[in-house]
Amino acid sequence: MQVPGPSPLPPLVAPAAELTRDEIARYSRHLLIPEFGALGQRRLKNARVLVIGAGGLGAPTLLYLAAAGVGTIGIVDFDVVDESNLQRQIIHGQADVGRLKTHSAADSIRAINPLVDVVCHDLQLTSDNVADLFAGYDLILDGADNFATRYLVNDAAALAGKPYVWGSILRFSGQVSVFWDAAPDGRGVTLRDVFPEPPAPGTVPSCAEGGVLGVLCGAVASLMGTEAIKLITGIGQSLLGRLLLYDALAMTHRTLNVARDPARAPITELIDYELFCGVVPDAAPAEASISPAELHRLRAEAVPLALVDVREPAEWEINRIDGAVLIPKSEFDAGTGADRLPPGRVVLYCKSGVRSAAVAETLRAAGVDDVVSLTGGILAWAQQFDPDMVSY
Repeated sequence: MQVPGPSPLPPLVAPAAELTRDEIARYSRHLLIPEFGALGQRRLKNARVLVIGAGGLGAPTLLYLAAAGVGTIGIVDFDVVDESNLQRQIIHGQADVGRLKTHSAADSIRAINPLVDVVCHDLQLTSDNVADLFAGYDLILDGADNFATRYLVNDAAALAGKPYVWGSILRFSGQVSVFWDAAPDGRGVTLRDVFPEPPAPGTVPSCAEGGVLGVLCGAVASLMGTEAIKLITGIGQSLLGRLLLYDALAMTHRTLNVARDPARAPITELIDYELFCGVVPDAAPAEASISPAELHRLRAEAVPLALVDVREPAEWEINRIDGAVLIPKSEFDAGTGADRLPPGRVVLYCKSGVRSAAVAETLRAAGVDDVVSLTGGILAWAQQFDPDMVSY
């Protein structure tokens, strides 16, 4: 005998006035669904949804929410469209490269559904602006690609008493859940109940470092959009109290039950999230790092040094600094990388400087003194000295 799940949550949004003739024609396939109908569509029309990020997860979610008829959609992003985004961020096109993602996304939304009101927030989400921003919306969708923003969204939503839909992707895998500290049925669960602490810097690659299958973004984003519509209209059983795991390679879904951690301290204030997630580490000693300008000078003067790339082989195939050798960080983590280090002074680099700094710290702790990390990684090197280098 199957045990029934929890009752549906009450609708998050009150219904708008009657639908217009144009809206009835546009949303007729929704209106035909008995559990949804005109009442559900009127709730969508009255909803205000804020999407964090117009990238891999935000792009498909925005398209589906707009097509579904969410009345007001806010977009938070401060980045511009890059050619490497087009493999998965389907709201943008080739002609949008170099444009603000919010503006590109807004144009695509209006082309799909001119009945939707789009609000562009061209800014980086911070502890200073998040409360005022969240106050204007009923529901938040978190498509952020970094841990600092994810914990900021979680804590700000908890303080505002608002639910949010959370998603995460990497390579072939995705995760989706709903978090709502003030859930009316007592199932108050937050990201901190599932992941109390962020992973140490450099231990979990971002999509920019580890890659992501483009179509995976659409699969996970459609689940996020589904959860948003269910919350707004009060239909079905949401993922509140559950974590959905999606494996695209095996084509499997697995759902884990999650609950409030009784030992978790209540969320009472916003903190420094970059510091919390280790994005701003303690200042490294001068002898443990080297700037791109200093490395360029030493190479120009033919000073003997060995350049070691600690990224993974797939990254090495995309670009590299001339003269470097590849010893992935994974080999250092396994204890075999140090044996392959060239003799003499060694300069380590990765994409942004985080992984190479971690390897340098490990080596120096083990007694390898003549090793430094390239500040800013290959990104900083390319920006200053090799602007034609292929980026990723």
